[in-house]
Amino acid sequence: MSTLIWFDGRVREPHEPLIAALDRGLTVGDGVFDTCAVVAGQPFALRRHVARLARSAAAMGLPEPPAETITAAALELAGRLGGGTGRLRVIWTGGPAAGGSPRTDAEPTLVLSASREEVAHPSPAGPGTQVRTAVAVVPWPRNERSPLVGVKSISYGENVLAVEHARTLGAGEAIFANTRGELCEGSATNVFLDTGDELLTPPLESGCLAGITRELVLEWGRAAGIPVREQTIPIGEFTGARHAALSSSLRGIVPIDELDGRPLSPGPVTAAMQEVYAARVAEDLDP
Repeated sequence: MSTLIWFDGRVREPHEPLIAALDRGLTVGDGVFDTCAVVAGQPFALRRHVARLARSAAAMGLPEPPAETITAAALELAGRLGGGTGRLRVIWTGGPAAGGSPRTDAEPTLVLSASREEVAHPSPAGPGTQVRTAVAVVPWPRNERSPLVGVKSISYGENVLAVEHARTLGAGEAIFANTRGELCEGSATNVFLDTGDELLTPPLESGCLAGITRELVLEWGRAAGIPVREQTIPIGEFTGARHAALSSSLRGIVPIDELDGRPLSPGPVTAAMQEVYAARVAEDLDP
């Protein structure tokens, strides 16, 4: 089976109808999600992802997701992937309700899915699948003052359009500045500038998501003595960079190969951080 679905206490067939037609996640995008890698049959950094899901839900005014239920379901799904790598996603919505934006006291909807697939994330068996990483800066800014800053909302239309625009430019990931002209984030990634001496990433005040891998890069890099820190980065400084990198739960941290059609070379600090990251993943699959 390519995809496994967990809903209402048990694993289901992927084609089985589950969600009510009037679920607020479908009708108004009222919901949050989180995604983690499955590495060697285990959800990586699951505790951090569940905690972030709870923060996203709180920011959206949704009830707190049931952490124990999510953890048990995630472990069950990951265990059914046969010990390989994959993607695990948790969705928590406002539940079924008629009408428009106002919420009711509907029971929230919880769905988990898991699929076995090759991911770039490093594992104990190797460094992960190496994929070409081409990015393009898109013309629409992130609003660092938006009420959805830091929230992994299922309202993903802005990201979909940005990635499609990047694809027309030959890139696979879209990069956003914020309204102040500062580097912010990718559509599904955090971004790093490798100066050759330091690895820099925008602060959360830029409007970027508090990525779990970003968090681990900062934490593990500092512990290993690698010069990695937060710093405001003008978007022009990023577009003129010689070295840059992306991080995400499914990629780990990887160098950017092409920026706005211009080739980049892997940065030395990024390479050092990749080694540390892969070693720490192998030591502890659920930090």
